[in-house]
Amino acid sequence: MSKKIIIAGTGCALADYLYTGVKFDTPQFLNYLSNQTGDGGLAPGRLVFTEELEKFSGKPYAEIFSEITGNREPDAFNIGGPGLVSLINTAQLLNREDFEVHFYGGTGDDDTAKLIDQLVRKTPLNIDHYYKISDKKTPFTDVLSDITYDNHQGERTFINNIGAAWDYSPNLLGEDFFSADIVCFGGTALVPQIHDNLTALLKRAKQNGCLTVVNTVFDFRNEKKNPGHAWPLVDTPEDYRLIDLLIMDCEESLKISGQKSIDQAAAFFKSQQIGAFIITNGARDLYACSNGDLFEKTELIKMPVSQKVALDIARNPASKGDTTGCGDNFAGGIIASLAWQLKAKSGNKLKLDEAISWGVASGGFACFYVGGTFLEKEEGEKFKIVQEFEHDYKNQISRL
Repeated sequence: MSKKIIIAGTGCALADYLYTGVKFDTPQFLNYLSNQTGDGGLAPGRLVFTEELEKFSGKPYAEIFSEITGNREPDAFNIGGPGLVSLINTAQLLNREDFEVHFYGGTGDDDTAKLIDQLVRKTPLNIDHYYKISDKKTPFTDVLSDITYDNHQGERTFINNIGAAWDYSPNLLGEDFFSADIVCFGGTALVPQIHDNLTALLKRAKQNGCLTVVNTVFDFRNEKKNPGHAWPLVDTPEDYRLIDLLIMDCEESLKISGQKSIDQAAAFFKSQQIGAFIITNGARDLYACSNGDLFEKTELIKMPVSQKVALDIARNPASKGDTTGCGDNFAGGIIASLAWQLKAKSGNKLKLDEAISWGVASGGFACFYVGGTFLEKEEGEKFKIVQEFEHDYKNQISRL
């Protein structure tokens, strides 16, 4: 395949205001802790909307935020969102001669939009289709990070304002989006009109011969609407066949499947007609499976995370950033490998374990800097670093 591979993606794109050193066991945090899923309170590892947190507490968000953080300035501002961050990583791993990566999305008209634009333009991602669509605030998330949580594995709590993303609709994608080789839908639960029309968009993509990738995010809107019930992702169970690769974390897999354990969730997705799926589980083994359509047939397998990441941090604790964006970068590494393999293949099916190796390496490297987006000093810098992690990971799994 000599032509350029085109990747187009849409979904959650926002500003991350990062606050490290927040402790989830302090009275200031515990005052706003969720009592039950979907009630609008804070919960480690999950996302809550600012307006829902206000309803839960009976206080304005500015007051809540000041109490938890001491009203200090953020430790970092970064680009966030499973749609945008994953594709920035994809673009950084791929060379521009053979690949193009485009993001489609919308912002408000405010300082946050300007800050995002300044940072994204320092990356190889094409943002010709990412522009102002609304007078609402540009979507943002305050990310509270406690590196001591879960036996020092670390965790984040996300407080999100959807803002202008309420106004991003399918008709803004345009025809070019569906002419790509690979189309990606990342964290669409935070872009309501895209999420509620995901099945129709997937159908259109498949009719145009696109490969489809969906990576999910905590769906607080549907959790709030129907607490305790499975989240809607596609319209009917048969529509899972429209997804060539579905990437979820453990919590998301349980909520979407309606199952009680990761093993049950994996069995559920294996029984659907998804081309392939991957379920990550923090620092624990991930689950993966392929039905043989796009990737070589792979029965349900477990694969570890990178040992090199844990060892490097243990040797030099000061090198640890935070876990923000690990999952998004994992997805971006998967998409990059999918593109490489698509360009290189000659009638052969793709390899799921190869894609996972690049996902694990990308997600692992994200532990060494604050925020989800790594800004390169020169083109190719991130590829070289992630490639080292990927080579080490392949050696690791070859010994299993």
